[in-house]
Amino acid sequence: MKLLIVEDEKGLRENIIQFLHKEQYIVEAAPDFRSAIEKISLYDYDCILLDVGLPDGNGLNVLRALKSKQKSDNVIIISAKDSLDDKLEGLELGADDYLTKPFHLAELNARIKAVIRRKALGGGHIVRLNNMELNFDSRTVNVAGAEIHLNRKEFDILAFFVVNKNRLIYKSALAEHVWGDHMDNADNFDFIYSQIKNLRKKLKDHGANLEIQAIYGVGYKLSV
Repeated sequence: MKLLIVEDEKGLRENIIQFLHKEQYIVEAAPDFRSAIEKISLYDYDCILLDVGLPDGNGLNVLRALKSKQKSDNVIIISAKDSLDDKLEGLELGADDYLTKPFHLAELNARIKAVIRRKALGGGHIVRLNNMELNFDSRTVNVAGAEIHLNRKEFDILAFFVVNKNRLIYKSALAEHVWGDHMDNADNFDFIYSQIKNLRKKLKDHGANLEIQAIYGVGYKLSV
């Protein structure tokens, strides 16, 4: 899962990034309004952690920009302001949750998981497709009751396919979602081919009743 942290306080931003990296998230950051607008214009995120008080603009205008672009990124407002008006305005603009500073990082993690589950997984944390079961909380995959041992990237790829099952996934979208904006510097998509090949083999060896189809020259599709 890929997150964007929009926070101008350097110490807090770095603490959140460090914590969420340990929780197996892809994390990108924007320290101000300008860079936040640039990020949301270029990329999609599973969840955006959005500070309202930015040095060069109001964080709520980032929400307005998301709405104008008809993007469906989950948003959790993180702000020192604790007024009812701020909360209501943020929620009315499309925010999914509101967390007042200071907060425990464990609570932030729980809120992130909750908003992602509500929107993408209908509130649950386990998805079952034919004889495969994928658990987003424990990051485990089982086929017919037997666990498949996946590395971090293989799990992230499979999770992205599961959320977008039976839909064409472009190679560029998959790379950007799983590897973040670092993939902009990649010369080709060989790193994707290798991970997909390994993932397919593990699914086949365990008898999974689903298929990751290659759409020649375009991308992939998980058919169930």
